[in-house]
Amino acid sequence: MNNNYTMQIELLGTGTSQGVPVVACECDVCKSNNPKDTRLRSSLLIEINGLKIVIDAGPDFRQQMLKTKLNHLNAILLTHEHTDHLFGLDDIRSFNWVQGHPTDIYAEARVQEAIKRVFNYVFARYKYPGIPQMNLHLVENKPFDIEGIPIVPIRGLHYKLPVFGYRIGKFAYMTDINFIKDDEKQKLLGLDVLIVNALRKEKHISHYNLEEALQLIDELKPKEAYLTHISHLMGFHEQVQDELPSNVFLAYDGLKLNIDI
Repeated sequence: MNNNYTMQIELLGTGTSQGVPVVACECDVCKSNNPKDTRLRSSLLIEINGLKIVIDAGPDFRQQMLKTKLNHLNAILLTHEHTDHLFGLDDIRSFNWVQGHPTDIYAEARVQEAIKRVFNYVFARYKYPGIPQMNLHLVENKPFDIEGIPIVPIRGLHYKLPVFGYRIGKFAYMTDINFIKDDEKQKLLGLDVLIVNALRKEKHISHYNLEEALQLIDELKPKEAYLTHISHLMGFHEQVQDELPSNVFLAYDGLKLNIDI
């Protein structure tokens, strides 16, 4: 990889599967006036030398694309098949129209099968006009590239569901996990920036809580770490940030980072 590249990262969403505020919730966090306490479903935009990749396309995908004013998209990289990471794929239709070709979707075999079930009309023998167009690319637990940009998958567990995180250069994104094997952790050493899920302070069956995420960060020792996939149960953004180590930050929607790779 050309060492002169700078990678731009934008957190399009930093919320859990329900987002924040949560529907019908009257808690203080959900009623907060601080925009950093409002969170769309977790997603990330990566820009490298003109290449634009989105990681995960949940139900807020359309809103996120409009908010960031994205008019070009090279690929979507999926971590797993849960609704909050997958159900926005129908809205790639606009990119299909503007760019004049299908959108490249990168996912492991099980996730591809979920795409074919959920978006069965995309793969039907007789296709309805105007449906989204997808090119599915297989992700396995080995390095691959998207238009010359090397990407390293990292296997984690989301309770018992295998999911992928991804490393590009000295940056890694790990969401919806609560366990990483030691040999997979080796892929996460020497990072400048790690983004990892931290759902809440209380322990959770399928996500790192705050204490577990901080333990992982202390073990891997990235220069900086950002917490994402955050529930309203975590608390107010400003209060939680004051409790964190100096190199750890509570991410928020719209946060932008520049990383030399």
